[in-house]
Order: sequence, then C-alpha cells, then structure tokens
Amino acid sequence: MRSSIAGLWRDRAGKFALAKALGLLVAVYPAVWLLIRALGGDLGGRPLTEAIHVLGDWTIRFFLLTLAITPARALLDAPKLIPLRRIFGVTTAVYVVLHLLLYTADQKWNLWTVASEIVLRFYLTIGFVALLALIVLAISSTDGWQRKLKFRWKQLHRLVWPIGVLAMWHYFLQSKSNVADAAFYTGLFEWLVLWRLIPRHRHMKTASLLLLTVAAAVLTAATEAAWYGLATRIDPLRILSANLDILYQLRPAVQVLIAGLATCLVVAFRRWRKRKPVPALAIS
Repeated sequence: MRSSIAGLWRDRAGKFALAKALGLLVAVYPAVWLLIRALGGDLGGRPLTEAIHVLGDWTIRFFLLTLAITPARALLDAPKLIPLRRIFGVTTAVYVVLHLLLYTADQKWNLWTVASEIVLRFYLTIGFVALLALIVLAISSTDGWQRKLKFRWKQLHRLVWPIGVLAMWHYFLQSKSNVADAAFYTGLFEWLVLWRLIPRHRHMKTASLLLLTVAAAVLTAATEAAWYGLATRIDPLRILSANLDILYQLRPAVQVLIAGLATCLVVAFRRWRKRKPVPALAIS
C-alpha cells in the first residue's frame, strides 16, 4: 500500500519526481482549503451552495490545466510536465464527482429529485453527460488501459474536446446573468483548441502564437456578446464596445489577450535563455 501511494510522486524509474509531487499538492489544495473554510464557518449563509460553486470552478480550472499540459510541454520544451496531464485529468473527474455529491446533499440526498432535476433542467443534463464522460476518461487513463485499448485509446480521449464544449455550455447556463468567468474560461478553452488546429510545424512560431492570442481574444468577445444577445437580449454591440473600455473593467476578452501575451513572453524568454551563450570558464 505504501509503495503504491509513494508511486504517485515517483517517476517510472522509482525516483522522486518534483513535478508530480508539486502537481499533487496543487490538486489537493482547493479541497483542503474548502474544507478549512467549511470547518471555520466561512462559506456564507448557504455553505453547500457556495461549496458546489467552488468545486465547479475548480473542476473547470483543472480541466483547462489538463489541456494546457501538451502545449506547455511543447512550447517550454519540458517533457517532465507530461505526468501532470494524468494527475490533473483524474483530479478534474474527482472534483466533478464531489460537485455532484454536494449537489445531491443539497437536495437532502433525495436521488429521485436529483435524477428528475438532471432530466428536466438542460444545464444539469449536459453537465451530467460531461461528468460521465470525464469519469470514463479518468478510469481509462492508466497504463493498463492504454495498452489494452491501443490505438483506440487516443480516439477515446479525443472526447475531451466535446466534453469541453459541454462543460463551458453548462458554465454559461448556470451563471445566468453574469457570465464573465464563463466567458474567460471559454476563451482559454478556445485558445487551446486553436493551438491544436494550427499546423504542427507552426506550433512553436512566435508569429503563430501572437495571431492565435488575438484570434482567441476576438472569439472570446464574440462568444460573450452572442451569449448576452441571445440569452438576455442585450445589444451585442454594447458588450463588444465594453471590451475597449479597459479603464473601467477588464472584460474576459482582454483577460484572455493578456494571458496569451504573457504566454508569448514566457516562451520568448525561455528561448532567449536557451540561446544565451554560456561564458567560458577562466583558465588560470
């Protein structure tokens, strides 16, 4: 038992893997902090509702972190990040299950009520479909399943993209009138989708990353404006023009643009460091 637990932070050679250990700490931190807040009575007048929302937010964050590992590994030339993809993917599934369990607790553990709500409320229906798919991907993420499924394993795990669409749609629907967070996370998801759509030989090009960042920001603005236009009948042009008023508030599109530009700077700095010549040692 101890050896299997220790394997969580060791590499295939049995050595301590710092990236995996840090990944595990990141994975458990939100749950531990939420528990501390709950024990301290710091979840407001409706603690279960607050905990449900917190876990939902972290589910989306870990989902995006999982998708971000592949581009981060390529752009930063950091193969040690690859194990984090499984850690964060399984964490996503665990958090979404906890999300559902707390929702069930909020319904007084009445499974009939929970089932009927999932069937009757569309945002719960698509969220539940995404949950089931995430559980399947988490279970099949092991080396054993990878060997068993062979080439079908990659085909199965491509479900992560339609799952992402359902998850973002669920986030928008449950956010009701204020969809700023949902639009921001959707913008990050769109960045990750666009990165995989561009030709592979362009993945590492600075110009491609800049164009990709601008395209993701524009898509984010368009997504937010379309949502407000369809769901609340607010003039989409008002939402689009609000993105230009950065002194009042940074809209999700601007936040996505900043995140993308920061990524470009980190990648450029990393490449500069690698190209920087190492000074020769003085010979006395």
